[in-house]
Amino acid sequence: MSHDVVHIGTAIRNELLRQERSITWLSKKLFCDRSNVYDIFKRQSIDSLLLLRISIILEYNFFTLYEKEFLKGDCHM
Repeated sequence: MSHDVVHIGTAIRNELLRQERSITWLSKKLFCDRSNVYDIFKRQSIDSLLLLRISIILEYNFFTLYEKEFLKGDCHM
């Protein structure tokens, strides 16, 4: 079995870049400082409510990344 777990911060950063959006844009949408967005990019895990907010803002369902891992059977709880 693979041990490649979703690094959610990287996934969020990649989607932001794919959409050609700035860190400042996302920080304004989240009502936080830019440094908080940089902190999010470093995270392996994230609060589900924050992930929901980011998913809505970026119009991308980040939860599906975890679903894919779950379906592959790579989740160890």
